[in-house]
Amino acid sequence: MTTTAGTTAGPTARAGAHPLPTAPGALPVLGHALPLARDPLGFLSRLPARGDLVRVRIGPRTLVVVCEPELTRQVLLNDRVFDKGGPLSERGREVLGNALLTCSHAEHRRQRRQCQPSFQPPRMAAYAVSFTEAARTAVDDWHDGRELDVVPTMMALTVHTAVTTMFTTDAPAHAPLATSSLTDDIATVVEGVLRRALTPAFLRHVPTPERRRYDRAQVRLRTLLGGLVATRRTDADPPDDLLHALLSAGGLDSPDGTPRLTDAEAVDQLLTFLVAGVETTASALAWAWHLLARHPEVERRVHRELDDVLDGRPPAPADVPSLPTTANVLTETLRLYPPLWMMTREVTQDTVLGTFALPRGTVLGVSPYVIHRRPDVYPDPDRFDPDRWRDRRPDRAAYLPFGSGARKCIGDRFGVVQATLVLATIAARWRLVPSGGRPPRFSALSTLTPRGLRMRITDRGTRPTPGRPG
Repeated sequence: MTTTAGTTAGPTARAGAHPLPTAPGALPVLGHALPLARDPLGFLSRLPARGDLVRVRIGPRTLVVVCEPELTRQVLLNDRVFDKGGPLSERGREVLGNALLTCSHAEHRRQRRQCQPSFQPPRMAAYAVSFTEAARTAVDDWHDGRELDVVPTMMALTVHTAVTTMFTTDAPAHAPLATSSLTDDIATVVEGVLRRALTPAFLRHVPTPERRRYDRAQVRLRTLLGGLVATRRTDADPPDDLLHALLSAGGLDSPDGTPRLTDAEAVDQLLTFLVAGVETTASALAWAWHLLARHPEVERRVHRELDDVLDGRPPAPADVPSLPTTANVLTETLRLYPPLWMMTREVTQDTVLGTFALPRGTVLGVSPYVIHRRPDVYPDPDRFDPDRWRDRRPDRAAYLPFGSGARKCIGDRFGVVQATLVLATIAARWRLVPSGGRPPRFSALSTLTPRGLRMRITDRGTRPTPGRPG
């Protein structure tokens, strides 16, 4: 492993720097775009053998992939030198606007202060109740032997949960928010971001059917959210949900004078929370069901834990600390299959990273998937082993499903608590067993998702006792 150095700028720092190795297999004009599109995870997994930083070509553009944990941490911690940029950030900005996930370093601190009140611990308790209720509602019509396409099922559940916590949708006027069209639009936008990032610029505006679906989905999502924001501004007695927290944060009476969000900024942030949060949580849950089905001994331990702790009642937010095995399953799932498997950054000044000179404008790729699969960091890295977290806390330098540093996902706790309570609510009553012989396909678009994951529901015979408090 390379001895790392701090990031410094100027000719002196560049004097002893090493040349960057290049990934093999580049094609004329396309570069490495074809192998990246065909098998992105396999392609990335081979890069650490080439060096700590490896040059990859995507059409006429160059991406430098960071393959070493400490160098990755330096990039994520120093967002002034390694700012948001590159093809993934650019395509994300097309969808989300200048929001928390896509804005530059100069904007990020202000936006973080504006959004942070929406995710404070006191609010998490109320959100967590919604997580459990949404999961219970989703499985009320399940029956023994029913077959599910797991990813769309988890997507519908997380969309319902997100809508409930963000917009308090118990009012009949808001019922259309929870329809399948919203789920489909979010999936279309998420899938389109990486596809467009790997598409050469001269082909990006060709009006293909995929492009038209992508554009229509963006318009529908923005129209819907814009209407909700406009309506809420006129509400004399607004519900205390995430939207209310977002619109009321800041202002002249705020301690630090942070301004309140404009309507356009609020729509950008809401769209970010929806697009970034829904599919990532749904993907993590889908992978968890897949892994539990393949490791029945772990599944049995999860069931014993749920039976012992819950004793027939539905899970409650206060139960989360008492479910370490369930939590470790999700921690290990996120290590093996981090939904956000690639991020890009742009170098804002001449600098050195480790022993490599990086001129201003260099685009870096940071892959949690690559770091999580390094055998020098995680012994037997391809093995599903929740017990590796029994006496070990995730290392901030080597466990990156939510990023790191100031740009770490603002909703990381929201997502973890949601996934834990959904998993506990369903697993306490049901088993999901594979149906059919085909394993799921990896789909590495903007999120890492198992496609074609079909499972059959089996009733465990443990019915929650109505009315028993959590």
